[in-house]
Amino acid sequence: MSLVAGRGPLSKDPAGWFSSPLPDDLVFVEPHPRRVQAIRDGQTVVDTERALMVHRRDHRLSYAFPADVVGDLPSDPEPEAPGYVHVPWDAVDMWLEEGRPLVHYPPNPYHRVDCRPTNRGLRVSVAGATLVDTADTVIVFETALAPRLYVEPSVVRTDMLRRTETSTYCNYKGYATYWAAVVDGTVVDDVAWSYDDPPPECPQLRRSPRRRAGQTARIRASARLRLRGVTPITVFALTSYPTVPSP
Repeated sequence: MSLVAGRGPLSKDPAGWFSSPLPDDLVFVEPHPRRVQAIRDGQTVVDTERALMVHRRDHRLSYAFPADVVGDLPSDPEPEAPGYVHVPWDAVDMWLEEGRPLVHYPPNPYHRVDCRPTNRGLRVSVAGATLVDTADTVIVFETALAPRLYVEPSVVRTDMLRRTETSTYCNYKGYATYWAAVVDGTVVDDVAWSYDDPPPECPQLRRSPRRRAGQTARIRASARLRLRGVTPITVFALTSYPTVPSP
């Protein structure tokens, strides 16, 4: 999900190509003018708008800070930016960017989530039961991920979904709640996930252009999986469907 990871242009396996080969030790450093803060023991220990973003092949995206803003935090110098240092992610209790809590890594300025109405068909089945079969879809293009389809909840058998205890977080789409499919006694855990409060830049994950009153969900198709004792199914996700009961 960056310039140097996945199929990014500066990765070892880019989706496209350059006119000349790139060096294996390629590093791209750029100014990152967003306000970055770090909290430790309830105190703000980093607060700067002078961070750099470092894109290094085979490494996670990382911040580099002026050495004079990190205080006594553990740090390592950035060879490509004299006077700047890296602070280990787990050296503090929380990272914030423009006031938003971050998890695992900084958000990538080159990551995009684009949603487009389409008429591509989507059929999802579990244990012989059809959960959705429609061509009224929205396709989602997200950096470094395969295209995915969303549909209105009115065409989904949400009566077959049950909330699970699984939860994950994405810096681009927010917290995800997961759902199991329950079909005639067959339970497939985490077959779907939902975003109850996506960030402002992803409003399509919350609303549908043709939603009915009280309906705020979409379903998306992902990679096909084979689960034990169950025929191949399409994993899908929904956003904020409060009428589905918890287990």
